[in-house]
Amino acid sequence: MNLSTSAFIILTLLPVSYRATMGTSGKHPFLTAPSFIPKPLNPHLQYYNSSPYLFSLRSLFCSLSSHPAPSQPSHSPSTNNYNHLIQSLCKQGNLRQALKLIPQEPNPTQRTYEFLILACTRQNARSYAPAIVRHLIDDGFDHDPFLSTKLIDMYSNFSSIDDARHVFDRTPEKTIFVWNAFLKALLLADEVEEALSLFRDIGRSGVSSDSFSYSYALKACLASCLPESVVFNRVREIHGHAIRAGYDSRIHVATTLVDCYGKIGGVICSRKVFDEMPHRNVVSWSAMIACYAKNGRHFDALEIFRGMMLRNPEIVPNSVTMVSVLQACAGLAAMGQGKLLHCYVLRRGIDSTVSVVNALISMYIKCGNLDAGRRIFDSRMSKDVVTWNSMISGCGVHGFGNEAIQVFEEMIREGITPSSITFVSVLGACSHAGLVEEGRRLLESMEKEHNLIPESEHYACMVDLLGRAGRLDEAAKIIEGMEFEPGPTVWGSLLGACRIHGSIELAEKASSHLFELEPKNAGNYVLLADIYAEAKMWEEVNRVRKLLEERELQKLPGCSWIEVKKKLYSFVSVDGLNPQTEEVHAMLAELVKEVKGMGYMPDTRVVLYDLDPDEKEKIVMGHSEKLALAFGLIRSGKGEVIRITKNLRLCEDCHSLTKFISKFTKREILVRDVNRFHHFRDGACSCLDYW
Repeated sequence: MNLSTSAFIILTLLPVSYRATMGTSGKHPFLTAPSFIPKPLNPHLQYYNSSPYLFSLRSLFCSLSSHPAPSQPSHSPSTNNYNHLIQSLCKQGNLRQALKLIPQEPNPTQRTYEFLILACTRQNARSYAPAIVRHLIDDGFDHDPFLSTKLIDMYSNFSSIDDARHVFDRTPEKTIFVWNAFLKALLLADEVEEALSLFRDIGRSGVSSDSFSYSYALKACLASCLPESVVFNRVREIHGHAIRAGYDSRIHVATTLVDCYGKIGGVICSRKVFDEMPHRNVVSWSAMIACYAKNGRHFDALEIFRGMMLRNPEIVPNSVTMVSVLQACAGLAAMGQGKLLHCYVLRRGIDSTVSVVNALISMYIKCGNLDAGRRIFDSRMSKDVVTWNSMISGCGVHGFGNEAIQVFEEMIREGITPSSITFVSVLGACSHAGLVEEGRRLLESMEKEHNLIPESEHYACMVDLLGRAGRLDEAAKIIEGMEFEPGPTVWGSLLGACRIHGSIELAEKASSHLFELEPKNAGNYVLLADIYAEAKMWEEVNRVRKLLEERELQKLPGCSWIEVKKKLYSFVSVDGLNPQTEEVHAMLAELVKEVKGMGYMPDTRVVLYDLDPDEKEKIVMGHSEKLALAFGLIRSGKGEVIRITKNLRLCEDCHSLTKFISKFTKREILVRDVNRFHHFRDGACSCLDYW
C-alpha cells in the first residue's frame, strides 16, 4: 500500500501516543477494538487496534486504507483531525512535521496557531518563525490580539525587539494583554525609556492598566541608569497612579512596590506599603525581609521573619525567603541564628537550591567560620559563578589572598567563565594580603584572557591595593590613566590609603572630587578630618567640622554587635543606654589596667578634638567594639570564641587593645569590620597589622 506523506506523519505519531496511553502492557484496560475494524494490511497499523485515538482518527485511516470504512468514506481528513494532529505534534516537539501539515488544513484554528507559536518559542526555533507568521497571515489571523501576544512573547524570547514592535504596531485591536506583552518585551530588551513611555500610552489609549502593567512599569524604573533620586520619583509617580486606579492594594502591585522601594533605599516607604496590605503571601513577606537585609537593617529583617513565622503559620518560607534571612544573619555575624536556619533549610529539603547554598556559604564565611563555608562549597558537585565568587571573596576578607587566587584558578580550570564580580573579589583579596604583582597580573588578564573590560570597581581595587602597600604615587597614576572619569569608589580608595600613610596633598585632591561626587556622604569629611587631626592641623579639622554642620551632615555612629548564647546584643560608641553599661565599663577598665602592664599604650590619634591625653583616652575607651568585647568576656563561656561585628573600620587603638586582651585572657577573638576579618589570638592578629 502506498501511503501519502501525511499518512506517514500520522503513523510516526501513533507509537508515541500508544506508549503514552498504554504503558508497557500494550492493552487499554477498558477499550477493545470494535469487531467491524478489519485487520490492517500494513503491520505498522497494529497500534491503532487499541489506541484511544481510534475514534478521532478512524475516518482518516479509512481514507488511506484499501479496505472500505464502515461508514461513508471520506476522501479528505476532517478539520478537527488535522488541527488535533498539528497540536499533538507541537506538544511532542515535532515542529517541523506540524508545519508540513498546515497547508493541508483548510481551517486552522486559533488554538492550532497558539500551539505552533508556543512550540517555536520553547524550542528557540527562530528559523521556523517566518513560516508560522506567513501561514498565520494567509489564514487571516494577523489581526488576532490573542495570537499577537503570543508572537510578541516569541520574538522577545528570540531577543528580536524590532519584530515584536512590528507585531504590536500592526495589531489594530490592542487589548491590555497585547500592551502588557510588548511592555514586558521592552523591559527584557533593556529598552527602559520606551517601556515607560509605552506605559503612559496605555492610559492615553483608553485601555485600563492592570496589575501586570504596573508591575512591569515599576521594574522598568529600577532598570534605568538614572540617579537614584530620579528613579525614586518615578516609582512614586507610578505608585500614585496605582492608588488613583485602585490597584495599590492588589497583592501583586503592592509586593512589587515593596521590592522597588527597598532596592532604591526607600525602606520607610516599603514598610508603609507592606503595613497597608490587606493580604500578604510568602512573596510579600520575602520582599519586606529582603528590603531590610539589603539596606543593612539586619535586626529588622530577622524580626519580621520571626513575625511571619509566629503570626502566619500557614505561610511557609521558600528559598527566596531563606536567602534574605541568611543574608541578615551574615550581616550581624549571628552564627547561632544562622545554624538554626541551616537546620530548617535541611528539614525543608531546600538545601540543594543553588541560591540557598550560596547564601549558606556566605553566611558561615561572614560569621567568621571559613572552614564551614569551605565544607559546603566542596560538597557541591555543581557550582555556579556566584558560588565560586562567594568562596573567593571569603578567602579574601579573611586575609588569605593566595588561597583566593588558587580558588580563582581552580574555577578557570573547571571551565566556569569569571564575571566582573569575580575580579572584584579576587582583586580585593590581593589588596587585603598586599599581593601587588599578582593584582597587576589579574587586572591585565581581564581583557587579554577573559574579554572583560575593567570597570570603576576594578580600578578602585587596584588603587586600594597600591595605596595600602604605600605606593601612593603609582595609585595616583592608575587614576590618571583611566579611560573614563573616576567614580567615588576610586577616589574613596585613594582617600583611605592617604589616611593610612598620612598623605595630606593627595588626600585633599581625593576629597575635593568626593565632595562633588558625594556631597551628602559624611564619611568622606570625617576621613579627611582624621588625616588632618593625625597631622595636628587643628584649624583644618575645625574647617571640615564646620562644613559638616553647614551641610547638616552627621557622622555615622560606631556600632558593634555580638552574639552570646544565640542572642544578639548591640553597642553604640559611648553607650549610656545599655543596661549592662556599668558592669561593662568596670570590666573594660580592669582589662586596660592589666594590659598597660604588658605594654599597651592608648592610641588617641583618631580623636578629632584638641584635648589633653586623659580626655582623649576616655573617648577611645567608649568605642563600641571595646564595649562589645568586655560584654562578651562577661557573658560568654570559658574558651568560647568571641565574635564581634562593627559597622565601621576598626580603629588603631581598638586593634591594639584587642591584641593585648587576647593574650591576657587566652581567648580567641574574631572581629569583622567594614573591610575584613581580624582573628586575634595570643597577642597577634591575622591581618599582620595590614588593614
